[in-house]
Amino acid sequence: MYFDGAARRDGAGAGIVFLSPEGHVLRYSFVLTELCSNNVAEYQALILGLQMAIKIGVKDVDIYGDSLLVVNQVLDEFEVEKDDLIPYHQHAIMLLNKLDYVHIGHLPRSANKMADALANLAATLALGAEEVTIIPVYNRWVVPPLEGGEITESSNMISVYQVDNDVWRQPIINFLEH
Repeated sequence: MYFDGAARRDGAGAGIVFLSPEGHVLRYSFVLTELCSNNVAEYQALILGLQMAIKIGVKDVDIYGDSLLVVNQVLDEFEVEKDDLIPYHQHAIMLLNKLDYVHIGHLPRSANKMADALANLAATLALGAEEVTIIPVYNRWVVPPLEGGEITESSNMISVYQVDNDVWRQPIINFLEH
């Protein structure tokens, strides 16, 4: 499990990524409903991931996060000095004790890119308290490769499609047109 939290002036988010032994990847992004510090957002991400792992029946888990403070506090390497972090630390420890085997490790942000991106996406979104949105992410390359290094006449072609006003693409089209 990889976790990350992100806090901004106008929102906070958590990102969790589960990798199964079979290579399956489960990605989750949560908008945190209250403004908080980055350390609280990191704890929230860890706790959300632990709750999910317990709910789906995971007993053995390797956990990685890029927050040196949270990882070391959970490992009892650092003391929890800030009063506002104590309840989060206690809750995380309580959840960790429900698992049979846990390995917790720190990794640099560059090695935690997917959870970091999910947390930042959630911190950027403005969702209501009970609102859910699904954002598919696809791999695409939109410029066709040049054949023989020359531009063919068909590569300068533009296709235009009439779109009904109630289609989700219309606001984007309007923005691009005006």
